Amino acid sequence: MRFEVSHVLDAIERRLGTDPALAAGVLDVAELIYCADLDGGRPANLVRLGMVVDALARQVGEEHVSAYCVVDKSLLSNQDLTSNERMVMRRWADDGTVEVAVGAAPRVMEISELTGLPIISRALPAVWSPLPGAGGAVLQPRGPVPPGPSPVGRQLTARWWHCPDPECGSFGPARRGSGQPVPRLRNGQPVCARHDAPLGDAGPRPPQQVLAVRIDGVIRTRFVVTAAGPVVVGRAPDGGQGQTGVQLGPWLNEDARAKVSRAHVSVALTQAGISITDLSMNGTLVRLGGAADGELQLSRGASRQLGVSDIVELFPGVEIGRLGALASSRPVDSASVLGEAPTMAFRPNNPGF
Repeated sequence: MRFEVSHVLDAIERRLGTDPALAAGVLDVAELIYCADLDGGRPANLVRLGMVVDALARQVGEEHVSAYCVVDKSLLSNQDLTSNERMVMRRWADDGTVEVAVGAAPRVMEISELTGLPIISRALPAVWSPLPGAGGAVLQPRGPVPPGPSPVGRQLTARWWHCPDPECGSFGPARRGSGQPVPRLRNGQPVCARHDAPLGDAGPRPPQQVLAVRIDGVIRTRFVVTAAGPVVVGRAPDGGQGQTGVQLGPWLNEDARAKVSRAHVSVALTQAGISITDLSMNGTLVRLGGAADGELQLSRGASRQLGVSDIVELFPGVEIGRLGALASSRPVDSASVLGEAPTMAFRPNNPGF
């Protein structure tokens, strides 16, 4: 049983992150793991976080959804959790997978205000509230989705920041260049939420845009492309020469795997916008305006500036586009995170889990 629980915590970890550009919502971990009515189990259970992440995936129609999770510092030593859960949460904190803060609830509200991320909560002013339902949890609409980042939030996320603690999982050297959380503001000054220390300004971040991958009618993942360098998308890009890669192989059927190249397209952000360059053996189709304005076939080495509504097709049913230009056309699999969870964990009134 412990091995299986560790398996599902690892699966949950892959759905967590503190880069606002990749997250679909923000939440207070301490609040949600105490929602015992979601599974009828023990008072606190970290697996409930996965139930809420699954519900978020279904709500926004995005399989590999990412949640921005804030952990109150006191939760790292909370005795209502098992020793394994505390160990896992400390690892998440040290790796920057979650953000640790003294006072998680106000921090969640601040993150939402600065970034425009919707809040998932029963206690806070929220866009969605988690309730028991099919698949373990559903999100009940409560309020409007924020219109977007605030002007201050845009200023903060346009800079790199560094914490005085070089081991900081949020603002240490390892996070620079790969996305950072938004700083906490104290008297108008950026500080590290975990260490409560002033942050140093490490210079401007390159401009970025968020794109999505849709395969077989479902948004599988999103990725960020920045002016710092191209992103290679394909069946199994190796990410060589300092390039970032987006691997599609796990989602492809047999026919698609035979036609989608290991490195199929390169996506770059230039002053003119997003540029797509074909790297493949079989070519790439650009559906202009999402097919409303015609199609353009790219052969190996050819490039094209991507219009706002353009959709890039690597193979029928394998598509790339701006996040707002693509949407899932069928439901997301409800077991995307918790498929490996022990079945008995979700039986009502199970005292052993």
